[in-house]
Amino acid sequence: MTIKKLLKRYMPNKKSIMNKNMMRLFSNYLYDPNIWHVHRRSSAGGAAIGVFCAFIPLPIQTISAVAFAIIFRVNLPISILFSLLTNPFTIPFIFLSSYKVGSFLLRVEDSNIMQLSLNNKTLHEWFGTQFMHIWQPLVAGCLILGLISAIFTYFTVRILWRLSTITKWSSRNKK
Repeated sequence: MTIKKLLKRYMPNKKSIMNKNMMRLFSNYLYDPNIWHVHRRSSAGGAAIGVFCAFIPLPIQTISAVAFAIIFRVNLPISILFSLLTNPFTIPFIFLSSYKVGSFLLRVEDSNIMQLSLNNKTLHEWFGTQFMHIWQPLVAGCLILGLISAIFTYFTVRILWRLSTITKWSSRNKK
């Protein structure tokens, strides 16, 4: 089974999404056929946008992936799928590495982030004190790693799509 057929099988279709009440507000944007087509450029762009949005350090990854997919007219379901790269298992690794990269780039003294525990503070108090020390390196690292990962994902999807097409051509010519 090809990648394209696999994606089409498991992606929601346009009608099922458009029938949801909340989606009717965005119907003008969602009727654009470019955000639903599965082809090399749209799929690679959707994957890249999804990966970039996965590195956003706020809980708006999926919403931003939808917005960017509509703005750049790339595949919407694929951008949503790739924005789910951040989940409870991957968030600590992604954000810790982003913080380390941001600390290095901004030449900020790297405080031991593992010691920044709650220490009987409420989450609101922790954000008011500890988070203010780490937000700049975290955001800078997230932007840098998100951009690098998005570029890598874009070209990887394009190359894999091309290799899949060449393989299909070769098998067709052998027949």
